[in-house]
Amino acid sequence: MSLFSQLADVVEWEQYNDETLFWKWTNREIKKGSVLIIRPGQDAIVLYNGKTEGIFRDEGRFDIETQIIPFLSTLKGWKFGFNSGLRAEVLFINTKELTVKWGTKNAIILPAEGLPGGMPIRAFGTFSCKVADEQILIEKVAGMQNVFTIGDVKERVMSNLDQLLMKWISQEGKDMFHLQSYAPDISKGIASDLDYEMRRIGIGITDFVISSVSYPEEVQAMLEKAASQSMIGDVGKYQQIAMADALSNGNSAAGSAASTMAGLGAGMAMAQQMAGQAQQASGQAQQAAAAGTVTGAFNFCPNCGQPANGAKFCANCGTKLVP
Repeated sequence: MSLFSQLADVVEWEQYNDETLFWKWTNREIKKGSVLIIRPGQDAIVLYNGKTEGIFRDEGRFDIETQIIPFLSTLKGWKFGFNSGLRAEVLFINTKELTVKWGTKNAIILPAEGLPGGMPIRAFGTFSCKVADEQILIEKVAGMQNVFTIGDVKERVMSNLDQLLMKWISQEGKDMFHLQSYAPDISKGIASDLDYEMRRIGIGITDFVISSVSYPEEVQAMLEKAASQSMIGDVGKYQQIAMADALSNGNSAAGSAASTMAGLGAGMAMAQQMAGQAQQASGQAQQAAAAGTVTGAFNFCPNCGQPANGAKFCANCGTKLVP
């Protein structure tokens, strides 16, 4: 076996994962006979003296001496020495879009009318990102770090998130108690601002989602009570929901209570209906009496409102219809 094959190395990202945006192969010599392995979802960037020499995007296994060096900017004529190799670095870039969950660490105090101390809220969701500009990433980050993870991106995002939430929630006078309905618009605004900020280090924000907005327990209880009261305003709906809940729970006591409540509700509804009919009959009688004073005879019974149809006595109650 030759000396070169004994010294041969494999340049690859062995710990490749979906939590890391780049990893730098460094502090080792690339020896004669070495190969470069690029996996799906990776780019490989060869760095020499801190300068980008070449970017390789095709996946596969490549002989560095014959397939890589001839394409490098300033190393095309490099010849491997007998006892030493090429001192260079290879930066592996994860080209996939990565998604991570986020959540506000502390409550964000938003200005709210009628609340001198503001409204404290918490928000949760996800954002997605990917490497947008490899050269900027090399200049701003890779020159100082050998690895850059989604955790590093999240830390930078969270440092800007509180202010961006306040900015986009406060715009256009959004209803403080219905923020979830505005979540898509707020998310788009935050995504745009975050993308602009993160591209300074070569990272693009491809998506930002607000999944939920939560209020303090006291405020949440107040909102639920207000919703319940608005529902109770419709007695029929309240009775239906109560009876459905009792029956679905299979509780005899609850079912009995629901039946009693429904009976009381039905009785109330019947009483209201009878009162309305009486009021209607009285109005018709008054109209009939008024009509009789003009014609000299009643067109409607002044007692029960039944049409007279030219009769002298009411066919319904017997009241005299002729003055």
